[in-house]
Amino acid sequence: MLGNKTKSLLHFHFIVFIFGFTAILGSLISINSFQLVWYRMLTASLVLLTFIIIFKKKIRISFTDFIKLFFCGFLISIHWLFFFKAIKVSNVSVTLSILSLGAFLTSFLEPIFYKKSVVNYEVVLGLVVALGTAIVFKTQFHYLEGIIYALFAVIFSVFFTLFNGKIIKRVPSLTISLFELMSGFFLLTIILLFRGELDYKLIELSLSDSLWLLILGTICTAYAFVVSIDVMKYLSPYTLMLTINMEPIYGILLAYIFLNEHEKMSAQFYFGFALIFFSVIINGIYKLKEK
Repeated sequence: MLGNKTKSLLHFHFIVFIFGFTAILGSLISINSFQLVWYRMLTASLVLLTFIIIFKKKIRISFTDFIKLFFCGFLISIHWLFFFKAIKVSNVSVTLSILSLGAFLTSFLEPIFYKKSVVNYEVVLGLVVALGTAIVFKTQFHYLEGIIYALFAVIFSVFFTLFNGKIIKRVPSLTISLFELMSGFFLLTIILLFRGELDYKLIELSLSDSLWLLILGTICTAYAFVVSIDVMKYLSPYTLMLTINMEPIYGILLAYIFLNEHEKMSAQFYFGFALIFFSVIINGIYKLKEK
């Protein structure tokens, strides 16, 4: 029989595969990143509310936890904004390669949040990651804007993981998902209002965009978001981010299949990405040995 940690890890790999497909959807959907994330959080929130009403789930939360979840909702919504914006101005491969930095950044910040010591080998691997990132920058400098957006997406993703890690042990995953998604939706509604985009044009969607947004909001968000938070109860923030680091592998493979011509990259790019990816994997192996 598989233990809870093993089951959670395997289940989360499936979720990360779905996250990889999310990047493909970001490329296929034609509306801008603000509208895309707004629809994503709206659809997911409605799905969760429907589930709660039909199955009569009780949602209880303290005011303190509500504020924390609202802040986490802000972090994840901004992460998605930068993530999809990066895809729009560059491509899936470039965006996901930069996203690989998340696991390594988490390994440096986790000791601060959870009062753990920083180990020496992480400094060496950090230099290798920096080299890999420099190679990606050099080979894809024409996508500089997308790389910058992707870096911001990484930063917000890491802080979301760390802050969320302090809540998941005591608050049900359904409650966390609902309040974070609704908080993000509320924030984006305000942003769209100030951008002058909250009008009838927002609902003028093509049939393909409507279909992709439905998949994005239901399977790739409502389902994946709840389950990912639930398995976090059995995985450390670093292990979680390490597993998420498989997203670029899944995503880049899917991008090559679905978006072939647009996603063909140079050999130097894949070499730089490999340096980043394997450094994170080696770091993860050392982490496991320490435990």
